[in-house]
Amino acid sequence: MNETPNNKGAFLNVEASATGRRWVGPSVEDDRLAEAMVQETAIPLPVCRTLVRRGVEASEAASFLAPTLRDLMPDPRSMRDMEKAAARVVAAATARERIAIFADYDVDGGTSAALLIDWLRGFNVSPTLYVPDRIDEGYGPNDEAMSALARDHDLIICVDCGTLSHGPIEAAVGADVVVLDHHLGGETLPPALAVVNPNRQDESGDLAHLCAAGVVFLALVEANRQLREAGSKTPDLMALLDLVALGTVADVAPLIGVNRAFVRQGLTVMARRQRAGLVALADVSRMDTAPSSYHLGFLLGPRVNAGGRIGKADLGARLLATTDPREAQSIAARLDDLNTERREIENQVREMAIEQAEVRGTDAPLVWAAGEGWHPGVVGIVASRLKESTNRPAIVIGLDGDEGKGSGRSVSGIDLGAAIQRCAAEGLLIKGGGHKMAAGLTVARDKIDAAMERLSELLGKQGAGDIGPADLKVDGLLMPGAATVDLIEIIEQAGPFGAGAPAPRFVFPDCTINFTKVVGANHLKVTFGDGLSARIDAIAFGAMDNAIGPMLRDHGGARFHLAGRLEINTWQGRQRPQLRLEDAAPAA
Repeated sequence: MNETPNNKGAFLNVEASATGRRWVGPSVEDDRLAEAMVQETAIPLPVCRTLVRRGVEASEAASFLAPTLRDLMPDPRSMRDMEKAAARVVAAATARERIAIFADYDVDGGTSAALLIDWLRGFNVSPTLYVPDRIDEGYGPNDEAMSALARDHDLIICVDCGTLSHGPIEAAVGADVVVLDHHLGGETLPPALAVVNPNRQDESGDLAHLCAAGVVFLALVEANRQLREAGSKTPDLMALLDLVALGTVADVAPLIGVNRAFVRQGLTVMARRQRAGLVALADVSRMDTAPSSYHLGFLLGPRVNAGGRIGKADLGARLLATTDPREAQSIAARLDDLNTERREIENQVREMAIEQAEVRGTDAPLVWAAGEGWHPGVVGIVASRLKESTNRPAIVIGLDGDEGKGSGRSVSGIDLGAAIQRCAAEGLLIKGGGHKMAAGLTVARDKIDAAMERLSELLGKQGAGDIGPADLKVDGLLMPGAATVDLIEIIEQAGPFGAGAPAPRFVFPDCTINFTKVVGANHLKVTFGDGLSARIDAIAFGAMDNAIGPMLRDHGGARFHLAGRLEINTWQGRQRPQLRLEDAAPAA
């Protein structure tokens, strides 16, 4: 059974939940549109609420629930330099020239490199893969590496980097350079043969949501088109969509437009278990169900990233590109070990960063922390944790010698990348760049305070200092008996869910707690019901570290409103609905 919430105040009058948040329900207008969509389409109301929130009209509902790449694919030539870039890659592939791929050390860089390597195999070309060391070389191309690659190669393709690399690309004497990137561009472009980037200053911004893997895929679409026009055979691109999906989700690109189709189709490809590296990674991650965007973002992505964070920088790209199952198993096992080590380092840095940030204060437009020897490979993750806990843009910096290398994460509506670029242009940073939601920087030790003060000022002008505690947005009420596997499967058709397209969150009102159990170090398993016959299981991750766990474990027979996202739990071949519990409040 579903009910329409009262929009005059907090949802179910929850002004401060167990996590201190105010619950906010759909607007009156959204409720009206959802009810009308039910009448017109016969789609269940919880699904209609999700579609309305995504801006889908009733006439578009059916096609939205069944997205196709054909319908959502943009024309690659809508991006500047695309034809020139693809033509150079085609010429190098067909002539079997010496090609080098310079890739960033994160998942987006690794999947972008693997896409090109896989495609070039169709021409019996084995490119050189170069991934810079995060600590020794830092982000992006550098003069020494580019000069050395240019001496031995005819073409260098920079993926997920290069847009701001004027000097290093100029140093690539004797080789053509093509940049396939998505990071925010500056006022001038580097002296490359082609710079394909939807976030160039002279682009429309229509494709600004693409990650680098998406840009590379569109470049290969254009390359295949040019090959077909020349009467040549073309490599299969659909088989590459598993890589595009992984890069898109792991880089937290918004799941809108073609990104949604990339991930939807890519998950289907991944489920076939045909890529040796992803099969090995799924196995070592103990994935026992069909892949979802959750698996990409929280199981596979962090392991691919682990090599670039604290291990050998090219491990992730090599894993994704290999066709040898034994090599894949070996690399996957190494990445799994590195990911465990990364978590331990992260926990140590996080505790110190949170303590420092709290002393400094978390009400300013920017929350930041800096520490001696903090590993550059985990500062981005810790910045994300700070951002989540304070609802403020956050920067975490690891100090080493006279410099600090930092990473930042932003909140919706605040462009951190632009602010960091501004500080770099003003000379307060040695270098810096990124995009709206994530950015990196290098700063002189004696300029950290001044740089952070200026960044805080710039972010304050964008309104970062006026942001209150994050409300918990919910999509409506649902009773335990209505949460069926069939309903969840229909809801999932409105996905995939992730950045820019959050999964719907429902409130189960006035529920009794039938069973609780602490699992692992700090998680809580719960069974709850409506007090009659319907019951549903829930899992609340990290609940014992906040007020949710103790409140529900020691419930004393009280009743609660429970909020979270529905998912299907598969165990020994059986499917059951499960709530990923995110918040709770006593029922009045």
